[in-house]
Amino acid sequence: MATYDTLGATYARTRRPDPRIAARIHAALGDDIADVLDVGAGTGSYEPPETVLAVEPSRVMLDQRPPGAAPGVQAVAERLPLRDDAVDAVMAVLTVHHWSDPAAGIRELRRVARRRVVVLTWDQDVFRERFWLVREYLPEAAAFDDTRAVPVGRLAALLGGARQETVPVPHDCTDGFAAAYWRRPHAYLDPRVRAGISLLAQTGEDVIAPGLARLADDLASGRWHPARRAARARHRRRGLPAVGGRPLIRARPGRRGDRPRRGRCGRRGAGLGRRAGRVARAGAGRGGCRGLGRRGR
Repeated sequence: MATYDTLGATYARTRRPDPRIAARIHAALGDDIADVLDVGAGTGSYEPPETVLAVEPSRVMLDQRPPGAAPGVQAVAERLPLRDDAVDAVMAVLTVHHWSDPAAGIRELRRVARRRVVVLTWDQDVFRERFWLVREYLPEAAAFDDTRAVPVGRLAALLGGARQETVPVPHDCTDGFAAAYWRRPHAYLDPRVRAGISLLAQTGEDVIAPGLARLADDLASGRWHPARRAARARHRRRGLPAVGGRPLIRARPGRRGDRPRRGRCGRRGAGLGRRAGRVARAGAGRGGCRGLGRRGR
């Protein structure tokens, strides 16, 4: 069973794409691409109009894709059912931490992309140090993230070199990932919100309950106050954002001789294979998200 077969039932309600983050992802993909593959696609957030296929291991998530979205195939990043050089660009948004083998997944992204690979992720060191929720209330959740986060430097190396930029997370972010409510702390007390955040859902309610109780008490008493917290953050971090940023990483797949190759499968055109029914086990601030981007121009 894929991770999001259990976690993703209400995903479409709390994980709506934020247009400001979408603009940064689409800019990283570039305006010179004709077709895009979305890997770890979930319900289809952030897919540009050029998307021709979405790869997602969870049937629950695929069933929540909106009408008119690109077709989805149930498969995993480590074994993409596409031929070599199938699409101009591949995108992977907040997904690599769910892959069973990130190195194999990145090899596959490079194999099928002709021009560009774009990855949106987060910097675990920054997240653990700067985000008040995990630092002060839920260190157990940060410890869980330590077991699955892929260091940005490692992703860049696996991509064969990449350009990184930081994508700020706005205070009213509509995409309810872990850091999205950094200035709306009451949201973390809502079980419907937590159900859409894999960090909290997978850490477990029993584990995070004491920390959430402390947060509720601090909110009720006024000890948690945005102005006081911002002042303390400026003093401690010399004006750095309270959550850090999400890294956006852009990379070119590399020259043909440097890239992983595999026997071609499927039909011509978009390079889609016939293994659409493959069942996979892999899952799916002001702060920001980090991304991996294209190398060179």
